[in-house]
Amino acid sequence: MNDYRVTLKRKTDNEEEQSSILKACHKRCAERTLRVLEKNGSIFIKLGQHLSSMNYLLPAEWTSTFLPLQDKCPVSSFESVEDMFVKDTGHSISDLFDEFETEPIGSASLAQVHCAMMKGTGQKIAVKVQHPALEEWVPLDLALTRFTFSTLKRFFPDYDLEWLSAEMESSLPQELDFAQEGKNAVRARKYFKDIHDAPLIIPDVMWGIKRILVMEYISGHRPDDLDYIDSNGIDRDEVSAALSRIFNEMIFAEGAPLHCDPHGGNIAIRKNTSRRKPNFDIILYDHGLYRDIPTQLRRDYAKLWLAVIDADEQRMREFSYKVGGITDEEFPLFASAITGRDYRALTKSVVSSRSEQEKENISDAMGEGMLQQLVQLLGHMPRIMLLILKTNDLSESESDYGWRALLTLTSSKLRREPAHQARTRPHLSYPRKILFKNRLPGANGTHHPARKRTLAKESLQISFCMGILHASGVETVIV
Repeated sequence: MNDYRVTLKRKTDNEEEQSSILKACHKRCAERTLRVLEKNGSIFIKLGQHLSSMNYLLPAEWTSTFLPLQDKCPVSSFESVEDMFVKDTGHSISDLFDEFETEPIGSASLAQVHCAMMKGTGQKIAVKVQHPALEEWVPLDLALTRFTFSTLKRFFPDYDLEWLSAEMESSLPQELDFAQEGKNAVRARKYFKDIHDAPLIIPDVMWGIKRILVMEYISGHRPDDLDYIDSNGIDRDEVSAALSRIFNEMIFAEGAPLHCDPHGGNIAIRKNTSRRKPNFDIILYDHGLYRDIPTQLRRDYAKLWLAVIDADEQRMREFSYKVGGITDEEFPLFASAITGRDYRALTKSVVSSRSEQEKENISDAMGEGMLQQLVQLLGHMPRIMLLILKTNDLSESESDYGWRALLTLTSSKLRREPAHQARTRPHLSYPRKILFKNRLPGANGTHHPARKRTLAKESLQISFCMGILHASGVETVIV
């Protein structure tokens, strides 16, 4: 904190130099914090993962520094895992599996995953085991986290992050119950079985108890592994659209389960040669943290986005209050936080390009205390909304190839309707087939790549809009 005090008091006449000084301070403080989190391990790694996803709150220097915590975590010894198996199941590892690799293929904050062979069948499986030490240390770590944020609030009342420790105390017991995680995975797998346009794969669950989960082995590559995606002829825009489709379904569809932790370590892409389009699967792991969104909240949240699409400020304010208790005074900040745009641009058209002036306005606002106001705003929002916003932000920013297109929407596409199809209820009518077939030819008669990217983003926008309309009770028609 002293580093920030000194840095913020240091003034220069050059704005670019001032910005560089602040960014360097962000980086130094983030790296110090990373070392502390790594040294303490356990749920402090989990805290760092959560912070790495808070792009809507923390500077990029913080979130990027914490990214390694998503899939590079301490490993528990094989001996401690063996002891846990005997204690929890009454059987040794060799009793349950024909083969069991002693080195984990991945380790996270709460667990690690080993490859194994199912006893008697030879099926390759993934065995997720909780870090044995967590049982002893989690209560103390939660108390320390609560004390840390409470102390921070006492000395810096403008930066009240007690809501973050409260959320951890609520969610961590669920994430530590692998039997419940297995049930969540089974439920999500069953739900998406009938969603044929979402290429989602959720590993099948064989069995699970509180600290051990045995699943089908399915591997893939991180969504930011662009070399893998490009070398396998997988279209980045199609991946974006598919991810949009999956998480829009979770957020807006009635009865859909919401996966609340879809960071880069929990999502994988693999090539699928059994079909032409799409030629890939999206694999979703780690189903420990799930929530069910109340119907009315789904509808109000959908109507908030419809208001954003229509640049209808009055309704934006109305539904911001309904979903998050956002006051008129807080609304400009909230609107900017969830869209990544200057509030003033949203009241005109969310599809307009971000100008240099707009970027400057947002940068200036951060310097004028926007961060502390945002911390305070998030502190009084309903916890379920924080998880929805987290999922929204993660699914938009998981890679660098354009998921912010989710937010570049036009009401004209939603409202377009041929005269012969006019109805009393509003509905969506948009010729989906033209999105990938009617491309503008280039000079040599080939399809123009820029036009292809534009149409792919339009397809992604349609997916987002359809989810919103379904949730808000609007009839949709695709022609």
